[in-house]
Amino acid sequence: MKSDIYGQQIFTEAELCLLYLQDPLRTIKYAFVEKDINFADILQLENIPELVKYVDPKISVEDFDNNNQSKWHLPIEYLNMDIAQYVLDKCNTETELQRAGEELIKFQEREMFILLKYLKYLVDTMRKNNIVWGVGRGSSVASFVLFLMEVHRINSLYYDLSIDEFLK
Repeated sequence: MKSDIYGQQIFTEAELCLLYLQDPLRTIKYAFVEKDINFADILQLENIPELVKYVDPKISVEDFDNNNQSKWHLPIEYLNMDIAQYVLDKCNTETELQRAGEELIKFQEREMFILLKYLKYLVDTMRKNNIVWGVGRGSSVASFVLFLMEVHRINSLYYDLSIDEFLK
């Protein structure tokens, strides 16, 4: 497998066959292949998804990233939610409101509210399906907003962690 400058993984015919044979339940319908192949004919099986031939987007990495940033697959209730109000409603003190407000401004300046909405959806989905996730990792624990959203369990106010450690 190789990756292009955009980080997309491109598989050979042999690599995809091996992946499929190792784990038939693996989702391969979004895999890019180097050339046109009929996966179902190769494996002589039915109900195999049609594969997508890799085509170089021929745009800048920045344009590619911006294009993909607009394609979040979220339920409509999460797309339409007021994530800032949700976060602010979780605050209990003036200090918490101040910190959350400062962070939300930084998230908004970086046009990352859609990411916060996705994280809310992810946490809700994990909780609903009894999936366990870690207490916190890396610089994300410096975000009080992520703590309020229960993405991690480290209260950055208590430990006096600067949001600048996360949103550089």
